[in-house]
Amino acid sequence: MASTSHTLTLPVLPLDDEVVLPGMVVPLDLTDPEVKAAVDAARTAAAPGEKPQVLLVPRAGSDAAQDAAAAPAPIGVLGRVEQTGRLADGDPGALIRGLSRVRIGTGTTGPGDALWVEGTAVTEEVPEPLPGRVTELMTEYKALATDWLRKRGAWQVVDRVQQIDTPGRLADNAGYSPFLGTERKRRLLETLDPVERLRTATEDLREHLAEQDVAESIAKDVQEGVDKQQREFLLRRQLDAVRKELSELNGGPADGADEGEDYRARIEAAALPEEVRKAALKEADKLERSGDQSPESSWIRTWLDTVLELPWNQRTEDAYDIAGARAVLDADHAGLADVKERITEHLAVRKRRDERDGAEATAEGGRRESDDAARSASTTGGGGRRAGGAVLALTGPPGVGKTSLGESVARAMGRKFVRVALGGVRDEAEIRGHRRTYVGAQPGRIVRAMKEAGSMNPVVLLDEVDKIASDFRGDPAAALLEVLDPAQNHTFRDHYLEVELDLSDVVFLATANVLEAIPEPLLDRMEVVQLDGYTEDEKVTIARDHLLPRQLERTGLREDEVTLDDEVLRRLAGEYTREAGVRNLERAVARVLRKLAAEHELGRRELPFTVDAAALRALIGRPRHVPETAQDPAERRTSVPGVATGLAVTGTGGDVLFVEASLADPETGGSGLTLTGQLGDVMKESAHIALSYLRSRGAELELPVADLRERGIHLHVPAGAVPKDGPSAGITMTTALASLLSGRQVRPDVAMTGEVSLTGRVLPIGGVKQKLLAAHRAGTTTVIIPKRNEPDLDDVPEDVLTGLNVHPVSDVRQVLELALQPAGVERGVSVGV
Repeated sequence: MASTSHTLTLPVLPLDDEVVLPGMVVPLDLTDPEVKAAVDAARTAAAPGEKPQVLLVPRAGSDAAQDAAAAPAPIGVLGRVEQTGRLADGDPGALIRGLSRVRIGTGTTGPGDALWVEGTAVTEEVPEPLPGRVTELMTEYKALATDWLRKRGAWQVVDRVQQIDTPGRLADNAGYSPFLGTERKRRLLETLDPVERLRTATEDLREHLAEQDVAESIAKDVQEGVDKQQREFLLRRQLDAVRKELSELNGGPADGADEGEDYRARIEAAALPEEVRKAALKEADKLERSGDQSPESSWIRTWLDTVLELPWNQRTEDAYDIAGARAVLDADHAGLADVKERITEHLAVRKRRDERDGAEATAEGGRRESDDAARSASTTGGGGRRAGGAVLALTGPPGVGKTSLGESVARAMGRKFVRVALGGVRDEAEIRGHRRTYVGAQPGRIVRAMKEAGSMNPVVLLDEVDKIASDFRGDPAAALLEVLDPAQNHTFRDHYLEVELDLSDVVFLATANVLEAIPEPLLDRMEVVQLDGYTEDEKVTIARDHLLPRQLERTGLREDEVTLDDEVLRRLAGEYTREAGVRNLERAVARVLRKLAAEHELGRRELPFTVDAAALRALIGRPRHVPETAQDPAERRTSVPGVATGLAVTGTGGDVLFVEASLADPETGGSGLTLTGQLGDVMKESAHIALSYLRSRGAELELPVADLRERGIHLHVPAGAVPKDGPSAGITMTTALASLLSGRQVRPDVAMTGEVSLTGRVLPIGGVKQKLLAAHRAGTTTVIIPKRNEPDLDDVPEDVLTGLNVHPVSDVRQVLELALQPAGVERGVSVGV
């Protein structure tokens, strides 16, 4: 490579956004003052018959011509003005061809306000023949260029590239490549060694083809299966890719990260617990890296929204006005003294504990702790944390106010209330949440309850916990163990959230109709509070203070238009409904009011109106439930020997149960014991025990049991469609069989409950309170219970005990003496005891 000895003085034409290499032909706009000045100066200086020449210099920051003297030998291109005329847009222009490189020297001002520069022409010398490495490099470049040109459909250019036989010209031909930026073209211009320049051009072309192959591969993969509805998805993906590439080139954040940055700001502003904050930031990072249309991005957004909506730092202050809390409970509910006492105890204990914790914190140096830290000062064995909130199981028949009691508890404590219905839940994920690998995954009902309450210490009512089922999807009752265990629930982990949730300050209330239906491990976590039902007086109070005002509002009647006195309400509770709760009583009240409203609108009855016993019968018909003692003696169940009145506990509370026994005629033959009435195994065993006892003690009891071996015995419990079981019908079956064998009727005013042993002992049973309430509702005046159940009478309301004559017994002989009519008493005649 060498420089010619002659010098050139040429007008300079600076180029702003273009680099012209030798061999290139470019059009220039003559409306540009600099371009026009340089071309005019070249025309003036050109000899007749010669084409004007200019020096093409790329502009770099400042004016290249003004800095030509101070620059370290910059390189330009000698250009020849081939022709002038009009460009495609109609503006005047000049077509200039790059000839050779020129090393720029000093500059002077010339005619036409153009800058004239003195330069030295640079010539390239390449030995002939070309070295093998140069030939291979040219072959590689031509192959790459041919591949690229064919992909662009420029077939006419391929032959021209193939005819170039020098490395310098071949490298300069890369100036036409649109993918090369200004800086890369400038580098080719300033590289004087033709072999090195060709190597640089080859590397640039190879890199572009590799990027193009990747882009085409991605485009091909994306294009497969793309239809008209997916076109927007394709465009968004390409836009994201462009933004990401631009971000990497500029060293800044991607433009597509706005959503992730928005979530990041919300996370920082939410003041989440440290572990939760780390997990949320990790998911925000994933969101930034995923595309808008990626399915994963929607899952991440849903998860982040759920986490940010949870009230991690929201708590309500407990109302420590114990007297006021008790007043709220008394105003909302009549009766239920046990439940009210338990809630009052809970509030009193919390108040004393928090006061002690506050005093201890002050004594340690006035250190002010958060509410959580203060509450954790009282510890348990669970990692130094105190026992969690109360877990009360409110059990009892329907309609006794278990659910509404939960609302009253929350109001008395000053906390938020939320109800979680568990009836029929079979999927464990309903409690623990779905894992995020499933489409449509969501957190469990416990987490959703916390979000709904807007507080981390609400009163959560787990309604119908005895109706949870289990199948192949898991056991929801087992999932509730961690929720209700005070030693574990401060680190409850939902499968959807996968972060720890502190439930230790939540007050859980569970409701159930049948205590036996609750799994034993789950029941062990709860403190059972039994709601056995209301007395008749309590029902009248509830109807007067709560049910009647509510139904008046629903029927559009005013209090001064309809009057139902206590006697009418008592008849509704005692004769038109028979239940432990007040649900049917409210329906009966509503029916009376609807009838009055309808008759008033039809013009049949004027308001105001006072409902009395006669009007009640005219409005809703005759009573549906008449006490057994109020019936005609000949129509009573016990008017024939072999029928005894028992007491049982059902899913709707206590109830009266009749046991019937019959003896087969000797002529029909047969033997053994037949049991009907859909009895369970326990009741069947009680029947066999009762029969065995009577057979073994027949002589002592003066019962003709010798002929039982030849006569079959049939024992039946009516309402055969209803399953019956339980260890409390033993003495009732014994009494029915003894009545049948002796021919003595069972007293109609006597009801009994208790199990029997082979030796005649009366064994204790459960549900005494519910059974006595049922006996009181049925009009029974005498009740026989086991002696060992006598302490249970303390739980029975005083007005019920006053209306009943309760006999605790320990032996079957005492039962028979109290229950059977004396020998010789006529059928249907009752005698006192």
